[in-house]
Amino acid sequence: MNLPATGRTPEDLLAELAALREHDLPVRGGQVTSYVYDTGRPEVHEAAARGYLEMLEVNSLDPTAFPSIVEMEKQVVGAVADLLGGGHGIFTSGGTESIMLAVKAARDAAGRARPNLVAPVTAHPAFHKAAHYLGLEVRAVPVDLGTYKVPVQAVADAIDEDTVLVVVSAPAYPQGVIDPVEEVAAVAASAGVRCHVDACVGGWLLPWLREAGADVPPFDLSVPGVTSISCDLHKFGYAPKGASVVLFADPALRRRAYFASAAWPGYTIINATVQSSRTAGPLGGAWATLQALGRDGYLELGRTTLEAAARLRKGIAGIDGLRVLGEPESTLIAFTGDDVDVFVLADEARARGWLMQPQLSYAGIPANLHITVTGVTLAGVDAMLEVIAESAAAARRIGPATLPDGLVDLIAGLDLDALDDAAFAELAASVGVDLRPGTGQPRMAVVNTVLDALPAPVRESVLVRFLSVIYG
Repeated sequence: MNLPATGRTPEDLLAELAALREHDLPVRGGQVTSYVYDTGRPEVHEAAARGYLEMLEVNSLDPTAFPSIVEMEKQVVGAVADLLGGGHGIFTSGGTESIMLAVKAARDAAGRARPNLVAPVTAHPAFHKAAHYLGLEVRAVPVDLGTYKVPVQAVADAIDEDTVLVVVSAPAYPQGVIDPVEEVAAVAASAGVRCHVDACVGGWLLPWLREAGADVPPFDLSVPGVTSISCDLHKFGYAPKGASVVLFADPALRRRAYFASAAWPGYTIINATVQSSRTAGPLGGAWATLQALGRDGYLELGRTTLEAAARLRKGIAGIDGLRVLGEPESTLIAFTGDDVDVFVLADEARARGWLMQPQLSYAGIPANLHITVTGVTLAGVDAMLEVIAESAAAARRIGPATLPDGLVDLIAGLDLDALDDAAFAELAASVGVDLRPGTGQPRMAVVNTVLDALPAPVRESVLVRFLSVIYG
């Protein structure tokens, strides 16, 4: 039974939480190079935690009941608008929800019977998720394999009378490069189509990098033709998770993102977000973080991340067999190996306490490892480069991950829907993958090698089964 017969003390609960987190990766210090964002300033995280806790029990469902959330959201959204060319915004739970609302607004405003959106293959899967939920077709456009940016003419060729939204990234997460926003927005505008800039990663980073001296092209709502933009504050805003903003160029388009229903005898339903009842904790945490850091704090973080990224790119390029993909304008870096299995390298780095995020090959882009450089990275750049070099050498000695003969063909030919979770777990165990909880950080080279060899739809089916087994 999961529910205890009697209540437990806070001390007892915290002790168990500590035990449960024994195998978690660390969220501070910069050794986890994705998923978490660290300023390296404990007092800022403390302010965020206190702001989050203060608003924890406030329900954002009804802003008339809790006027504090209206004022705080105006301040937070206003700060993002000041940085990104104006607009009218909504505070959301994350980039996926911001993107969902942008897609909904564009779909509803266009009123097409068979709507589609045009996006580079490097655009975040949140657009595919939004399209799946909202009934749109995604027209994926290949990127240039030298720059990893979407070609403007390819976007123009993909637009038709049913296109309701064109997407560009600033930057695209996989390689950290910025799509040609001005040119694509102009093409979209000439076709009468709205243009969304996915700046979930870069929205609260690129302006500070520019102010710190980086060459950052125009990408925000000040660009003619850009009609919406998304910006996550729980990334380079360093706020607690659950904090993002979507901005619209005009309030009429923002209203298209809202949902209202009066077709029932209960309380008034008007939602600015996908969620209805939701804690105001993330809003409190984001507000406190912005206030605690201020302009000077973010500018200093921009300087340190810029320096760290430059040193990291140069250092990786100096390691035998490794090369950085493209020329990232942001502080996201992807690198691959010419004679090194990057999936084995990732396992070796993880064994040394560092997480490098594997990215599978797709659309002509080779398998690679991703690093997000944050405010705390500069202090550990030399240590990170040493680990990458050691891990690359170890991966070269070990050689590529080996798979049992016929395994990829076997999985590709399986009817995964006919396979129960227990049978799938046995299949995973047969290639050395233990999916049981509490078994520590796994070695994933074999899993990633299998996934990399499979077509995207089969990859997706396998990933769904992994998740189902993990959660039982």
